Amino acid sequence: QVQLVESGGGLVQAGGSLNVTCAASGRTFSNSAMGWFRQPLGKEREFVATINWSGAIKYYADSVKGRFTISRDNARNMVSLQMNNLKPEDTALYYCAARVRPAIATTDYDYDDWGRGTQVTVSS
Repeated sequence: QVQLVESGGGLVQAGGSLNVTCAASGRTFSNSAMGWFRQPLGKEREFVATINWSGAIKYYADSVKGRFTISRDNARNMVSLQMNNLKPEDTALYYCAARVRPAIATTDYDYDDWGRGTQVTVSS
């Protein structure tokens, strides 16, 4: 099992940037693919970005492609999501998730461990 703790959320104006991070502990982090998901208030959770065990392979939802960048630091057991040119529709609770497997995945049922989330609010 992996324990995940997100941080870095907050309130930002449209067009601004935020960097949310996820600190992992427990199971060997470097063997795990990681993902970011988000859940707007009253809506279902949706995929945002995923990165494989080495960081060489990344995949993004169309809605964030070109604006968000996922990265990882296996030496520090951390994964980050740099969010630029934020829009009001990016407002959501952002979750970090870890897979037992090293390959990327875009559906939440492919992930084994979840953090509690960090709130990102973008004002217009």
